[in-house]
Amino acid sequence: MHSGELLTRGTVWVALTSYVASEAFSAVQRDDEKVTISWGLKAAGCVFFLAHIAAVFNYFYSWHHAAAYADTARQSKELTGWNSGDGLYLNYLLALVWVSEVIWPRITAVGYLSRSIWWTWTVRVFFLFMIFNGAFVFVRSNVRWFGLFLCLFLLLCWWLRLKRSIDGRPSPKSS
Repeated sequence: MHSGELLTRGTVWVALTSYVASEAFSAVQRDDEKVTISWGLKAAGCVFFLAHIAAVFNYFYSWHHAAAYADTARQSKELTGWNSGDGLYLNYLLALVWVSEVIWPRITAVGYLSRSIWWTWTVRVFFLFMIFNGAFVFVRSNVRWFGLFLCLFLLLCWWLRLKRSIDGRPSPKSS
């Protein structure tokens, strides 16, 4: 494995692990220090995801969107039979949503904390969908099992938060 491939793969795994860790801290947080830890992990994950995108385009596609789209279509066709590179746009959307998830609470914490449950779950389901596909479905090595673990652990974290809110215990601040 050459250094570009190592950097590309490494940054995405650190990004995804950081996101899941941020959700784990949110599930168990009780004070402002943990909110800061959760936000910091989410922000670090976002930075690593953006670095992953840059590494992919630098080392694999020579900064050509058309090449990335064609390769995404090829991979999709091999795996699913669907010949489309539209998954690339979903990755762009993930980057935008992730950046907004990092910036929004810092711009207006009150607005972020009072956002609708519908929006919160839409973002969560989108992240889970992207992590599952990117870290399990499209991975061809045994590290895919770590991707599956991340997805299951993420679901556990969300279940714990939901259970705590249903049980009537104070819900931790979102981060």
